[in-house]
Amino acid sequence: MTTPRSVVLERLAYTLAAPVLAAAPNLAPDSPINTVVVLAGAGAAVGTVMAAKNGELGAGRKILRCSPLLLAAAVDVASKNTTGWGLDAVLATAWAALGCVVLPFSRHARRHHRPAVAAPTPAPSPEPRLALAPQPVVQPDDGANAFTREVRRLWEHRGSPGDTVVVTASPHPGMPHDLTVLLRAAQPGRPITGLTDDDVAAVFAVEVSDVRIEAVARQYGRESGPGWKQAHVTPDAGEKRRKSPTPHQWWADKIGAARGPIAGSEFVDKVRDDERRVTHYIARVPDEAGEPQVNLHALAAALKTKYDEGRVFVTLDGSSKVLVSLWDSSPLAQVFPATRELLTPDAQGRWVTGYLGNGQPARNRVYTDRGAAHGIFVAPSGGGKTQLMALHVAADANYGAAVWLATEAPDEKTAALGRHVDRYGVGALYMIRLLRALDALMEIRGEMPWDDGQVHEWSGDAVGCPYSLLSAYLDEFLSAARHGLYGAEIMDLAERVSVKGRKYAIGIKVAGQSIYVQDGFTQLLCENLRENCIPVVLKVAPKKITDMFKALGVPPEHIPEPLPRSFSPAEEGRIERVMRGEPEPPADSNTGGAGWIVESKQPDVLRTLYMDFKAGIDDCFPDVVEHLTDHEIRELEARDLWFDWTEPPRPGEFGPVLDDEDGDAKPTRRRKAAGSTPTVSTAAQALDAIKKLSNA
Repeated sequence: MTTPRSVVLERLAYTLAAPVLAAAPNLAPDSPINTVVVLAGAGAAVGTVMAAKNGELGAGRKILRCSPLLLAAAVDVASKNTTGWGLDAVLATAWAALGCVVLPFSRHARRHHRPAVAAPTPAPSPEPRLALAPQPVVQPDDGANAFTREVRRLWEHRGSPGDTVVVTASPHPGMPHDLTVLLRAAQPGRPITGLTDDDVAAVFAVEVSDVRIEAVARQYGRESGPGWKQAHVTPDAGEKRRKSPTPHQWWADKIGAARGPIAGSEFVDKVRDDERRVTHYIARVPDEAGEPQVNLHALAAALKTKYDEGRVFVTLDGSSKVLVSLWDSSPLAQVFPATRELLTPDAQGRWVTGYLGNGQPARNRVYTDRGAAHGIFVAPSGGGKTQLMALHVAADANYGAAVWLATEAPDEKTAALGRHVDRYGVGALYMIRLLRALDALMEIRGEMPWDDGQVHEWSGDAVGCPYSLLSAYLDEFLSAARHGLYGAEIMDLAERVSVKGRKYAIGIKVAGQSIYVQDGFTQLLCENLRENCIPVVLKVAPKKITDMFKALGVPPEHIPEPLPRSFSPAEEGRIERVMRGEPEPPADSNTGGAGWIVESKQPDVLRTLYMDFKAGIDDCFPDVVEHLTDHEIRELEARDLWFDWTEPPRPGEFGPVLDDEDGDAKPTRRRKAAGSTPTVSTAAQALDAIKKLSNA
């Protein structure tokens, strides 16, 4: 066993000092050694008296440290006053032995002295919780009932969590294990800060989810505030809630929870529509929570379906109400036949384009409060774009509008539509002639007097207007706008008509696979079309969703989730097919005509009406096709713009005719690409260019 160095040194000091202490008073009573010993003893005596008088923590250790000097002075004085060496040697030996045993300096020099090196360090062991907890406060007898006294005993026995005491305990009727406990801080005037759901659950041996701690409502005759808490312990109600919850409880646990699909929402009502086979859940979000945030994938999972099945749709009303529609089967997979009734605009120019995901009719307009409506139809190949355009053509025709239709490439459906419109043609040449006529018509209509003899801007409720609504449809517009000879002028004319045409009852409807400026649209054309129509976007690829809706002016927070690839439920039995080595059934691509309508800043999912071209579309159109007035036709003829737009280019139609050296016209002409500016170097050339631009 190894002895600490401090102990060895202290014992050596006592052993060496003992002979000196015994001999010095006898050999040299007046030596400095005796004086030093006496003075040191006097100082130790003063320190002992001060430590004993103050009574501060550690006074005993201070007295022990002073004792060797105090006893040494006593031995020195005794040796001076005794005769002989015997008693002096005994006193000095006793002093040294006492110091070697007690060791005041090495063992009592500080409060937590180091243990001996040989002593093993004990392993730390956690003490029982009750030993660390403060002693429970014994409450006076306040006449509490037996139930409260029993809960108090349990609470105190288990350590009075959070330094609290039970004021009252109330059982819940019909629930043997449920109760509400009123608690206050054990020390009056102190807040309850350390009490948790876990603490209460541990006392009553229940699940943490069955405990709820809340503030105490202020009542007359009873204190409240941070020093009071109320704990609800409801294991029976929790079990019942998990097995057979009420609609309010189910919504709070699955939907409106802190991390639920619609966090913070509160259940209001549940409505079943058996005829339409849809269940509506109505909820609200407190105003202070702001606009509801909806996680569609998590919401579908909570409603025991999948987002890809297209059965769950959410409608927000302002910033507080929420409507969740759960369909038995996806409404986007249904077919809604187009009828003449649905495609006939009402007094406000509105007609049914299709149906939203919540079953509500989605409506578009033939005119807006700014005048004639423009149109944007965006969809990839096979997405239902021509179907959507056909619905708009029928709505314009049923309103009494004259309709012109130009497409960059022919197909069966546009040819069928051509039989129900005023003018129909194919190709970029036809499209540029149509746009030139529209550009001239804005000037012609701007000079036509109304019944009151004045000239007015057109509106949907106009009275006495000399002309009718004219809608021009440009299918595959961007393809025509890229044409080498006519493309630049097509884009320029379309932009001009989009700016002023609405004032003269001229609407331009553009259909294509993109609305991006970088794909060919000018920024002005895109903005004019967007602001004067209700855009419809069908079947957009997931990677293009964000860019597409940004181009349509939709705020980032309202950009929708991509639509599923199919609205049909997944085929069951895949595991069995794999085990048998059978192929998977073909995927049912039934998303044609499904997309979004952007009437406001928030897109709504819809499925457009279906016009059956194979069965015939005559029933969707009126019997009479509207045309321009005779005056308009005469003015267009005078400008050499009203003829068969399918014939080859006329001499001088797209640039001056170049004569040969003999003065005869060449059989071929140089066509000036629209949008290009001829070189002007003289006043005569400038005057000639102005005449050509003004058709003078």
